[in-house]
This record gives sequence, C-alpha cells and structure tokens, in this order.
Amino acid sequence: MLTLRRLHRLHLHPIDLDLHDGECVALSGHSGCGKSVLLRALADLDPHEGEALLDGQSCASMPAPQWRKQVTYVPAESGWWDDMVRPHFLPEQDLATLLPRVGLAAAAADWPVARLSTGERQRMALLRALRPGVRVLLLDEPTSGLDPDSVLKVEALLQEQLAQGMSILMVTHSPEQAMRLAHRRFRMQDGCLQELST
Repeated sequence: MLTLRRLHRLHLHPIDLDLHDGECVALSGHSGCGKSVLLRALADLDPHEGEALLDGQSCASMPAPQWRKQVTYVPAESGWWDDMVRPHFLPEQDLATLLPRVGLAAAAADWPVARLSTGERQRMALLRALRPGVRVLLLDEPTSGLDPDSVLKVEALLQEQLAQGMSILMVTHSPEQAMRLAHRRFRMQDGCLQELST
C-alpha cells in the first residue's frame, strides 16, 4: 500500500491518502491546480515535505532510484535518451507481444523515436514503465493524445495491471475514463483533494 501523510509542496496543501494494492485512484482538476506537482513529489522527483511510504517504508529511507523502480511516474510527455525505440526497454521485455496490445506495430520496436507520433510516444512510455518490480504507476493524462480505439486498448492493459495487484494514481480530464477505471475519484481544488461521490 502507498501511504501519503501530510505530503505537500509549493501550493499543494498537506495531503493524506492511502492507495491500496490493485486500486486505481483518479485525479481531476483544472490545469495548474497541482495534480502533476503531486505526482512528481510522489515519485521523489521534486523536493517535498511530509511522508510517502510503500508498505510502511518511507521514501526518505531509500535511495531515489530504488523508490522510483517501485513507484514509477509516466508524465504526459516523456523523455527519450536514445534515438531508437528498443534501447528504452529491458532486453527481456517482449515488444513483439507488448506493442500490439496498445495498437502499435511490432515493427515499431526498431523505429527511430523521431518517427513516433505524440500518441505513439505516450503508449511507448507507458509500456516502458511496465517493468518488473513496479508497484505503483503514477500516470499523468496517459491517453490525452489517443484516438478512442487506442484509449480502450490502454485501459484494458491498465485493468490487467490492476488485477495483478499494481496500484495506479492517474490524472485524467475524462470523467468517463475515471468512471471506467477508478475505484475512487478525487478533484484537486485550491491545492486540496476532495473525494467525489460515485
């Protein structure tokens, strides 16, 4: 379980939240209200106050790379450190099987990153994050640039991850997506989380 206790940064008020294994929590709210700030703080990418704990072990007690291997952030626009797609994946990741799961051609494993559209990059970044040992996915608008068919493919993959015990904290501007995926929904307003009724 991922536990937040009075986690705060910048204009984000202290936040308490428990995210259980296999649970998806959706965050909505207007642009600039702090949703991405929360995800980056949770991923230990930005300094913050308060505590984040995974199964009772605090983020502060382990090296940042070790935390991020378990609590993995996928931003709306991911970075790429190689010109080609394949080096961004572990050798044991079966791209011939993975890529078609989200509507990408198996041949895309050998494409230059520059050939990928915005939506293709989004899906590649999500697949890249699905590595062994990841317990929590922090997703920042993971389907914002996708056509409806690709959205459904990504959601099916996320449902599969949830069924296997992974937890997801997801920023989405789509109420319909939140209703399909999330067990609980929150709106961020004035730096505070407000739980929405189902």
